[in-house]
Amino acid sequence: MKGSHLFLCLFSMSCWLNLMPTAGNKIFHFGPCRISMSMTEIRSGFTAIKANIQARDPIRTLSILSHPHSLHKVKSSDRCCITHHLFNFYMDKVFKHCKTEDSYVNRKISSIANSFLSVKRKLEQCHKQSKCMCGQESAEKFKQILANYEGLNVTSAAIKSLGELDILLDWMEKSR
Repeated sequence: MKGSHLFLCLFSMSCWLNLMPTAGNKIFHFGPCRISMSMTEIRSGFTAIKANIQARDPIRTLSILSHPHSLHKVKSSDRCCITHHLFNFYMDKVFKHCKTEDSYVNRKISSIANSFLSVKRKLEQCHKQSKCMCGQESAEKFKQILANYEGLNVTSAAIKSLGELDILLDWMEKSR
């Protein structure tokens, strides 16, 4: 009898700790999906390399993420879907093609990519549980982002997308 109470207590404590965000993490609500992530870690990594990355961007007149209406006015129900697509986009297209001759910058990019990978996995779980529904609007917005990206050569598009990471982070924080 005592063993079952102890087990129940330990099990309850374990569940509670798993639900608590770790130090520096915030809970983000993307529609019905709740994701814990360290925005501070991502922002500090990006801030350390932002000037360097943006200086490498040869095309200042075009934006990939802030094209009119790309991320503006996304319905709450579509936030999970577009966030899922954007994290896949950054993992599959952006981070793979952002290599510099500066090892410090490369380490920071790798650190940001690792943080994105962790969030991407959590978003995939929501997507697999059918919590992350994709509507027409989110599909259209993401197609516009892809069209903007694919209009440039791979390296320039990756550098530009990384340089615009603050646009994505600001949007995510506003949607909390």
